[in-house]
Amino acid sequence: MSNKKIYQEVFIDSLGINKTKFNEDLKYQAIDEWDSIGHMTLMSNLEEKFKISLETDDIVNFDSFKKGINILKKYEVEI
Repeated sequence: MSNKKIYQEVFIDSLGINKTKFNEDLKYQAIDEWDSIGHMTLMSNLEEKFKISLETDDIVNFDSFKKGINILKKYEVEI
């Protein structure tokens, strides 16, 4: 499975959203499911799935699906 597909599935599973509600323009707090609790669940699951440890600044700055792709590149995760 590609990293992009894994990344999308982590978003869907972590936030508990229906696949039809998912799109690449998702932004933090733009949907009810991506609140502070959902955010930390998402960060934890990304760390586990990609075997990385996100820095605090990256966790705070991870505010959209697209921005997350750039942040993960820092950890050598190509989406």
